[in-house]
Amino acid sequence: MEELDRLVDTSNRDDDLSLRPATLEDFTGQTPIKNKLKIYIQAAKNRTEPLDHCLFYGPPGLGKTTLAGIIAREMGGDLRITTGPALEKTGDLAALLSNLQDNDVLFIDEIHRLNSSIEEVLYSAMEDFVLHIMVGKGPLARNICLPLPRFTLVGATTRLGLLTSPLRDRFGIVEQLALYGREDLSSIVIRGCSVLKVEIDLEASFRIADRSRGTPRIALRILRRVRDVAEVSGNGRITEKLAQEAMDMLGLDEMGLDDGDRKILEGIVDLFDGGPVGLSTIAAALNEEPQTVEDIYEPYLLQLGLLERTPRGRKATSRTYSYLGRKCDNHGEQISIPIDKGTCGQ
Repeated sequence: MEELDRLVDTSNRDDDLSLRPATLEDFTGQTPIKNKLKIYIQAAKNRTEPLDHCLFYGPPGLGKTTLAGIIAREMGGDLRITTGPALEKTGDLAALLSNLQDNDVLFIDEIHRLNSSIEEVLYSAMEDFVLHIMVGKGPLARNICLPLPRFTLVGATTRLGLLTSPLRDRFGIVEQLALYGREDLSSIVIRGCSVLKVEIDLEASFRIADRSRGTPRIALRILRRVRDVAEVSGNGRITEKLAQEAMDMLGLDEMGLDDGDRKILEGIVDLFDGGPVGLSTIAAALNEEPQTVEDIYEPYLLQLGLLERTPRGRKATSRTYSYLGRKCDNHGEQISIPIDKGTCGQ
């Protein structure tokens, strides 16, 4: 089972060795979810029961795994981590569940990718804390019922709609994680600097926050690269000027767009006259996989209003032309004269 899951000890862990917060108090952002979890966890403790099964969904990097670890620590159990695709056979799930203890947390990432046979075995484990396993074949086949410890299942998914209704309905706590604001991301960056033992100016933390796409994982990833620049090119302290130099080196602009994002926007505008154009056509023209374009680049471009999905395909918006410094006519068609700053339809 070592290939299928990993055990994370939540009781004897040095918090300074990880950028992940260990308690709800240290967890920044997602205030409504935190407040509800505090009540749910305290109520479960008062009843000496495990916390109800939880399902967290939303874009990657917002803290779903971190919340699972916090729940395990608060409930006094261990955290076991696995993924939906790693559970290929019912025996894999059976071995994993049978090694759990009371109040342990089983975290399944990308839970929407579980196959149907694993899902069906999981139903009785979630509802009744028993495991039904068929042993043998044909007339000699028999059903074995194994009792399980009272654990908490925490599922995480980026695509809630791909979960089957029977599985989704068995989660007592279902929460959507939202993108983070500028202040929260700045606080996360400052906390990360304290863990990494790096000094940072407040304005520099805002510079990093503004380019993090509302995602703590991206903010901390940028912070590590900025720290590298500070250690090599500066005196180790992250100033606003040094942060800006690092952003320019990484190709990140003030909106958090990188070279890949700009390549997609320029491809739609320059190669396909602003669209509409199909996803597979964009991917082929830019030498990318369609799923990479759809899952990695499109969500943020859609949130910024720089891309539009239509029944006929992807289409550039007036903001796209303005961002790229292009002029367009009232119908959204590009005029080939580039400008420094432009607006569409004026």
